[in-house]
Amino acid sequence: MDEIMIRAKQLNKTFTIKKGKQVTALKALDLTVKKGVLTAIIGPDGAGKTTFMRLVAGLMKPTGGKLTVLGLDSVSGAEEIQTRISYMPQKFGLYEDLTVMENMNLYADLHGVPQDSRPSRFRKLLTMMGLERFTGRLAGKLSGGMKQKLGLACTLVRSPELLLLDEPTVGVDPLSRKELWEIVQQFVREENLSVLVSTAYMNEAALCSHVYVLNKGELLADGTPDALCQIAAGRCFSFPPPQGEPTRVLQAHLIDDTEHIVDAVPRGGKVHFILQEHVTNVPYLDAHGIKAEPVAPTLEDGFMVLLHKAETESLPVSREEEEILDKGGRPGKEVNIIVKNLVRKFGDFTAVANTSFEVHRGEIFGLLGPNGAGKTTTFKMLCGLLPATSGVLSVAGVNLRTARTQARANVGYVAQKFSLYSNMSVMANLEFFGGIYGLPPKRLKERIQDVVSKFYLSDRLDMKAGSLPGGYKQRLSMACALLHEPKILFLDEPTSGIDPLTRRNFWRRITTLAAMGTTIIITTHFMEEAEYCDRFMIQDNGHLLAIGSPAEIRERLHMEGADMDNIFMTIVEQAREKGEEPK
Repeated sequence: MDEIMIRAKQLNKTFTIKKGKQVTALKALDLTVKKGVLTAIIGPDGAGKTTFMRLVAGLMKPTGGKLTVLGLDSVSGAEEIQTRISYMPQKFGLYEDLTVMENMNLYADLHGVPQDSRPSRFRKLLTMMGLERFTGRLAGKLSGGMKQKLGLACTLVRSPELLLLDEPTVGVDPLSRKELWEIVQQFVREENLSVLVSTAYMNEAALCSHVYVLNKGELLADGTPDALCQIAAGRCFSFPPPQGEPTRVLQAHLIDDTEHIVDAVPRGGKVHFILQEHVTNVPYLDAHGIKAEPVAPTLEDGFMVLLHKAETESLPVSREEEEILDKGGRPGKEVNIIVKNLVRKFGDFTAVANTSFEVHRGEIFGLLGPNGAGKTTTFKMLCGLLPATSGVLSVAGVNLRTARTQARANVGYVAQKFSLYSNMSVMANLEFFGGIYGLPPKRLKERIQDVVSKFYLSDRLDMKAGSLPGGYKQRLSMACALLHEPKILFLDEPTSGIDPLTRRNFWRRITTLAAMGTTIIITTHFMEEAEYCDRFMIQDNGHLLAIGSPAEIRERLHMEGADMDNIFMTIVEQAREKGEEPK
């Protein structure tokens, strides 16, 4: 008989917010995690994934039902449970002014790891994480991927019976994600470790033995990844875009047709879509003579069908947006951004080395690269947040090296981390940022009405920004950035840690903005989002490795049909084999 590590029976958790109003985070949840296997929890924002993790870790008490962990009651046995498990939350607390080794010793002290067992344990962890050469480096000086590996190493300084990982790869590039998952799988094999992980990446959940799908605190389905794939069986199709037609525009036309289509997404250079039940044809495809071929379903397809059945919120699309899309969606010839021989140094360290490219009006241009590759530095220079050491940098016709303030008037910016005023209401944030942009009162009122309508914020105007669910925070950030109708919009990992459905809604808005002539510069660690870009560039170690459209990059590499994760890893690994390993 399989040993059960976690068992939830009719588990409930409610929270009381202001004026006594209650919010249900988990409702009648039944769930089990078996010994020695990888188990995943997936679900959209607000599904209850983190709440369940915290209940298992004994950091919260259930409102109702029963939860046992390692055979112990999660409330009465909380202290013992915490001595036998390890938990890596989304924001793991590394001490950035301590070295790699000092962080590991600190966590070993906190967990009571004996001194004599540390050398062998540390050696194994450092070797597996690829950190053995960096023991004397300050944690704050590590790249994002290396920080996550160090966080995992600190979590595993002792050998736990159960490991909880709450979205461990958010904000981490595909190469680092792959390495992190190989490490977790190795621990499962070698130490028979039991792991419960929540993730926004469906390809990560597909690596697990069992997957639970949550939505609004309720269990929608569970099973092996293969079984969950079959939920969409017989309903998945794909087609290559006609010559020169952006996949994102075709995808948007399909995703707007909710009568016939469950979901549509650019994938592998094609448009992949799922039909509604009992639907056999798609009017848009028929009208344009496009023939689609059946394809095998993925875990993400099963996930999207389940969310659709649960009537999960999807932002409606206005007739105006549909008309804008009908008129086009291809970039113009006007050049909005000029970069020539761009260099940025920090002392003796060259973060960006001699980079050149141009971006056109209405183009979606992606900046991609591993953690620490120099893309964030490039991004900050383009935004006017960081001066260049040398080179030419022009944004909307203004030289950023000589007139940064003037150039910034033409740009909107959405930061990776929510950077609005959490204690102010949604309306107060909109009014404040409109004032910063210098909009006259009458114009500000018109613009607020417009963005509130477009981003469906009218029912949240009095709510504090910090209390908004993640999807709403993203919408508010976008609304504030677009108040002054900038020519160029900069998006720094705007979909980090966000589920596939919320990402679809986000990209539908971006597609409309680009069709209206707004130039979009985006950084992302979801490589499949490069499919939405007209062109993207990949950097590593400060150097430009590749630039072009998704189709051009695939053709150059002879990787037709490959997914973007594999293309990204191929480009970076080939470049590293030719030169030095990035420092």
